Parts: sequence; C-alpha cells; structure tokens
Amino acid sequence: MKLRQPTDFLILEALEAEGRNVATNLASHTGKSRKNINTRLPVLEDYGLVDKIGPAKRSGLYEITTLGKTALVYQDQYDEVDDFESLIDGPATSTNAETPQASFARGEDSAQDDE
Repeated sequence: MKLRQPTDFLILEALEAEGRNVATNLASHTGKSRKNINTRLPVLEDYGLVDKIGPAKRSGLYEITTLGKTALVYQDQYDEVDDFESLIDGPATSTNAETPQASFARGEDSAQDDE
C-alpha cells in the first residue's frame, strides 16, 4: 500500500468528517484539484480504504470504510513502519492455533511443567 501524502489522508479525513461525498466536494474540502482527487479515489478503493457506492454505477459517490478509519488512527506512523498495510490490517488471526497473547490474557502459563 503506497499512499500519497498528504492527499490520501486529506481525502480520508474529509470523508470521515463530512460523510459520503463526490470528488468535486472532496476537492473543495481538501484544497486539492478535482483531477487529483479523481485519480486517488480509485486507488484508495483498491486498497479498501473507501467504497464507491450507488445509487448509480457512475455516480462517483464514495464513503470511508472501517479500514480507512483505521488508517487515519495510525496516520502518524505511516512514515515510521515498513508495512503500513499490515499495521492497519491488524494481527493475522488463525483458527487452528491459539495466539500466545490469548493464553497470557487468561493468565495461563505458556511454559508447561511435567512435574
């Protein structure tokens, strides 16, 4: 995931603050050109940070996703981490094995004694 700063975060902030919106309005809210916004919205959609919503297929109406909101929470860490996508996706969950954090949270000892 390669975000363009500050434009992509400005788009996400505008969508979170103003709700679903179109490129023309987002350009006004962000101070960026409509052409720039129109270029970045499909990229943000591919990353799962925004959704293009109806009612018409070509309406150009977008809204921020939960992942997009999470990206805003971790925005200040974008330049500090190698894999921002993994950071905002959170830890991978496995259905076959229990994570050590889960047993620790329940107060279980990870080292089992045979004595």
